[in-house]
Parts: sequence; structure tokens; C-alpha cells
Amino acid sequence: MKEKYIHIFGIILVVVYGGFIVFLYAAEPRSLEEVSAKARTTVENLATRGSVVIGTYEVDQVRFNEGLTAFRQDNFIAARDAFERADPERRDPKTQYYIAYSFYRQGWGRLSSDDALFRQALDTLDRVKMLDPDFRANDPDLKLALPAELRSELEEGLRITAADFNPLRMFRERK
Repeated sequence: MKEKYIHIFGIILVVVYGGFIVFLYAAEPRSLEEVSAKARTTVENLATRGSVVIGTYEVDQVRFNEGLTAFRQDNFIAARDAFERADPERRDPKTQYYIAYSFYRQGWGRLSSDDALFRQALDTLDRVKMLDPDFRANDPDLKLALPAELRSELEEGLRITAADFNPLRMFRERK
């Protein structure tokens, strides 16, 4: 072997070893099993961010379908978890709309609404508007197909009005 190749191999070895040391300091694993788990997570995050950079980012359709199934079974916490795993970079307006809608449905009550969940839904709707200002849900099961309709419903739920004290409110339907 030529001396030049030995130097190049040595430099590459030092860079790889230095990268491994930096990874260990950044990940702070507590055990050997945790090293492999954190390495896998790091590689997945880098792959996702790389696909965003080169413009090939797509939602994980299997996880999205899991979230949709949980959403239709009124298991909104599991649905949001699946939707968030399907769209880790929060770049898909459809997935983000389902997340906002799940906050709405979970926070909706016949007598009162959960303000914290409604605010989280509004924050997610802001993201939907940034991603696609003309978004429209094409799911016939969603009664509020436009983000503006959902926003209006959420803002109405956050306001305290005289209608909130109407006993007939118990008979209203969730959208």
C-alpha cells in the first residue's frame, strides 16, 4: 500500500471515531441497549430531515391509517400519537388537520369544552394554514371540512357567552 492511502485511511478512521464520541456525548446513553436505540432514532431523524431537504418527504401511510382507525373509534390520544409518528416533521396539512380535529373532538363536551385542548387545536390549525392556505378535507366523516369552520367552532368553544348556560345545550351534537 502506498503511504498516501494509509494517511487517508487514518484520517477517515479518526473522523468516524470522533463522530462516534460526539454521538455518545449528545445521546448520553445509560446502557448498551440504549446506545443502539438512540442510534436508530438518530439515523431515522437524519433520514427524515434529509428527505425534507431534497424534497422527497412523504407521510408514513401505514401509521396514518392506524391513526385514522383510532380516530374513527374515538380514541383520540392514540390517533394523535399515530398521526404524529406518521408526520414527524409536521409537513403534511392533511395529517395536521386530523391532529387538530382530534383535539377538537376530545375537548368537546355537552356542557363545557376543554380550553387547553381547544388551544392546542388552534395552534395546529395555524400550522395547517401555513402549509396549505387552501386546504379542504375530503373525508365525508368530518362535518367541518375547512380549517376556517373548525377554527370558528374552536373559538366559539373558548368564549363564554350566555348561550353556554342554556340547558338545551346538552342536546347539541358534536361535529
